Amino acid sequence: MSEEKNEDIKTADKENVKDLGVTRMSGRHGNIYCMTIIGQIEGHMVMPSENKTTKYEHIIPLLLAIEEDLSIEGLIILLNTMGGDVEAGLAIAELISGMSKPSVSLVLGGGHSIGVPLAVSANYSFIAPSATMTVHPIRMNGTVISVPQTFDYLQKTQERVTNFIADHSKVDIKILNRLMFTTSELANDTGTIMYGKDAVEYGIIDSVGSIHDALEKLSELINEKTQKA
Repeated sequence: MSEEKNEDIKTADKENVKDLGVTRMSGRHGNIYCMTIIGQIEGHMVMPSENKTTKYEHIIPLLLAIEEDLSIEGLIILLNTMGGDVEAGLAIAELISGMSKPSVSLVLGGGHSIGVPLAVSANYSFIAPSATMTVHPIRMNGTVISVPQTFDYLQKTQERVTNFIADHSKVDIKILNRLMFTTSELANDTGTIMYGKDAVEYGIIDSVGSIHDALEKLSELINEKTQKA
């Protein structure tokens, strides 16, 4: 590969980190792609410019490109998110869970609300010891029409989230629902805040670990897939 082409790739990688928080890496753990999901998940509504957001219209095409790129062997997802748009978050989580490339997630800081399905969507999930996760019922902002259909819609949306988490982790759905509707944890809301080891004990996250652990696990999954091929 020419020096000029190498410089073009390096420039593109720098722009991707700056604009999208993503980059590809090639090293002892293989050819992997690193994606960050930070701040608030932005969906159909545009957040104020001062908000740190992850835009689903950026992430979805990137995931498709990663899936189709034969040079990429695995995906690592770093999360520090307060949650956000439920539809957008579930769309991203469904794409990650359906990828053929091995994937590992690592929760740093926080993986709250719709960040929980995103964390468990990978083949294997880690959480830093100091990180927290919050599970709580679906909320709605703005004008709400007080009719039975509205509450039916909320219940069905809640089921979509809880079913996804239960299907992609080891947590029992009855325990998950109990955690979501706990009234003693949060002063002005219902739900549960979990530290790293708590999330693992409940079965939501696979292991407490660091970036080293996440990369080692991803390398293991890549090697397993290569051997089966």
